[in-house]
Amino acid sequence: MRKKLGVIGGMGPLATALFMELVIEMTDARQDKEHICMDIVNTPTIPDRTDYILGKSTDCPVEGILSVKKELESRGADVLAMPCNTAFYFYEELVKEGLPIIHPIEETAICLKDAGIKNAGILATDGTIQTKLFQEGLKQHGIETVIPDEVHQKLVMSMIYDDVKAGKPIDSGKMQAVEEYLKSKGAQVLILGCTELSVAKRNGLVGPGYLDTLEVMARKAVSECGVLKAQYEKLI
Repeated sequence: MRKKLGVIGGMGPLATALFMELVIEMTDARQDKEHICMDIVNTPTIPDRTDYILGKSTDCPVEGILSVKKELESRGADVLAMPCNTAFYFYEELVKEGLPIIHPIEETAICLKDAGIKNAGILATDGTIQTKLFQEGLKQHGIETVIPDEVHQKLVMSMIYDDVKAGKPIDSGKMQAVEEYLKSKGAQVLILGCTELSVAKRNGLVGPGYLDTLEVMARKAVSECGVLKAQYEKLI
């Protein structure tokens, strides 16, 4: 019997919906009953992670995330996923009790290392960048990172908040400018380090030179809960 996947969702809603699609697409199934059982709690009212981390808000998201986590555990989840990379700043607090949560940064590092990547560019929220979640996580695996300068980081944040979270298409000009900058600094692969940016790959805005952390997370979830299609064994 396959394991049941619990999803701590709503951070943000579109990333949660895309994650569900990816899990379904990556599962080797030929009929409904062969797919993974998913229990998704979509809670967009959880306070903004970046605002709290940067001191722009006093509303801590941990309590809200823990509440959803405990609900999923009580409903029989065997594996947990959380489609919000910034929230992994609070990882240790979230896993003191109960189930662990698939860690997208650790899984991304493994994926890059297996592909022989030595230098990766990071597109992520200010909160993720300033807390060095990716920089330190990848460094532990011998992978150097490049982050945007102030000008290009503002473009990344604009894509996340002004475009995706506002229900608008991502501005391709912003994406191109960030890509050119990171590659000029030596990045071999660009990491979509905010799950909201996964829509860029979904809509064909970016090509094979990108690694989508939402895909990385979904691949791990399917591996833990079901049977992964062979075509997804390598993402780079």
